[in-house]
Amino acid sequence: MTPIYSLRNIEKNYGKKTALKIKRIDLLPGRIYSLTGANGAGKSTLLQLLALLDRPNAGEIRFDGDVVGWRWRDLRRSRRKVTLVHQSPYLFDTTVYQNLILGLRLRERVMKNGRQRALNALETVGLNGFEERRARELSGGEMQRVALARALSLDPRVLLLDEPTANIDHASSEYFEKLIIELQQQGMTIILSSHDSDQSRRLGSEILNLSEGRLLNDAKPNDTCKKFKPVEGSLCLSPLKMQEV
Repeated sequence: MTPIYSLRNIEKNYGKKTALKIKRIDLLPGRIYSLTGANGAGKSTLLQLLALLDRPNAGEIRFDGDVVGWRWRDLRRSRRKVTLVHQSPYLFDTTVYQNLILGLRLRERVMKNGRQRALNALETVGLNGFEERRARELSGGEMQRVALARALSLDPRVLLLDEPTANIDHASSEYFEKLIIELQQQGMTIILSSHDSDQSRRLGSEILNLSEGRLLNDAKPNDTCKKFKPVEGSLCLSPLKMQEV
């Protein structure tokens, strides 16, 4: 199976500070991956690279089998297959529906069925009937769902989530976890950052543990699934072993 991402000899620096230094990662399509580690470990930086929104200072990224070219005309095709939802996503001060349509327009994806795509995405995240609600008047959990619906309306192959449940209540967090499992079962690749190791186990995700921009190589089979109740339908996979620099 061809990896959806292959990273080789990646370095990302901010001034004199090394944010990432990773020798090798291969991520397979249709899986859930959790990026874990303390603040400043490099999780968000890695997500930015995977979203093709930032480029490394050194190294090679392959997406869907092809080497990523960093000229705009080369990036557009790949970026349309990937979308990133931030921890505190920005919503326009308009209706929920207009937020979704604006997202489609930015990706040049508005078609005759644009409205139906938006409504289908709202249904997927459990917000039927919310299309005329003001986006910024919603609860934190609802706003996060709108941001996710905006991402899903683009029909991405890869969904990147930066701490998706960090700022929402427990009920919304449980809903998100179940939805992540459902999307993965439909064939979507999902990569999320999380401080919650229990969440990674519940999702049955493969774990990429970062420390000071480097991948740790001490991952062990996820037999701790027995201690935690996984989300219904999760696979409780063993974490991948990654090569450390």
